[in-house]
Amino acid sequence: MSVSTDCATFVLPIPMTDTTRIDKWLWAARFFKTRSLATHAVELGRVLQNEQRVKPAHSVKPGDLIQVTHGEQTWEIHVLRILEMRGPAAVAQTMYQETEDSLARRHTQAENRKYYREPAAAIQGRPTKRDRRQLDFDRS
Repeated sequence: MSVSTDCATFVLPIPMTDTTRIDKWLWAARFFKTRSLATHAVELGRVLQNEQRVKPAHSVKPGDLIQVTHGEQTWEIHVLRILEMRGPAAVAQTMYQETEDSLARRHTQAENRKYYREPAAAIQGRPTKRDRRQLDFDRS
């Protein structure tokens, strides 16, 4: 099977299937860098399929609505294709379609981040004494 993009044609050695595991699909669609990160996100409930929590081995099929929360961003996507193998980003983008609401919400969040950055967003973990003083100074 070959998938054509604007710049090249990518030949997929593994044919498309009807269903696959949700963690494998999220990895192949490039929402997560590794499959274990995708599995961990599904286990923590950061991935919803048809508005329900699922386990990493749950099957995903075309037409499913998947909600992925990764960091501060949330995607709502419709599954269009199932591929078992991770390919180039151009191929991964053909596997899903983001909903209009999700696109608009992510766009407004990006605009808000551009104009105002939360002071606590730069702090990882528990704030140090210096970080706490800076936070208190910013609030007053």
